Amino acid sequence: MIQTDMIVDAKGLACPMPIVKTRKAMKELAPGNVMEVQATDKGSTADLKAWATSAGHQYLGTTEQDGTLTHYVRKSNSEEIQEKTYPHVVSNEELETLLANRAEIVLLDVREEAEYAFGHIPGAKSVPLGELDDALSIDKDSLIYVICRSGSRSDLAAQKLTEAGFVNVKNVVPGMSGWNGALEKSM
Repeated sequence: MIQTDMIVDAKGLACPMPIVKTRKAMKELAPGNVMEVQATDKGSTADLKAWATSAGHQYLGTTEQDGTLTHYVRKSNSEEIQEKTYPHVVSNEELETLLANRAEIVLLDVREEAEYAFGHIPGAKSVPLGELDDALSIDKDSLIYVICRSGSRSDLAAQKLTEAGFVNVKNVVPGMSGWNGALEKSM
């Protein structure tokens, strides 16, 4: 079960009402939180995906059960559009090569739980950025690769880890938005 911060019931409503209700509810949602939108309009999948993208939010995915579509949308936050400042970065391709060669690394996925559930790199450990401080019991000398959707949250996480005394931290850019390697789902 995917944990969400708000549920919008748009069942029985036709276009454009699922978008109208979602847009209105999104104003009440805190940045970084995930909204669940329940709808029965088959066109709502394409509509919500397009709206989320145009509004700068992240469309995570959709599940369907008994004729009800459940959409997941994450509200973007200002941290994600900050300039990237962490100097030690690697490309997705470099990470994919390390994983193929079975390198001894720790891969931290700092996206929210719902983002991780809809698709993550096999072996990645889910540690949402907001839980980074109290979720780490990793050896400070480990080779740590940090990934998120675009490289922004992982940039912040890499900075936090370095400030906490971790010595081998790399930010993966562009992150999951450009990942072409293997994926797992955990929903």
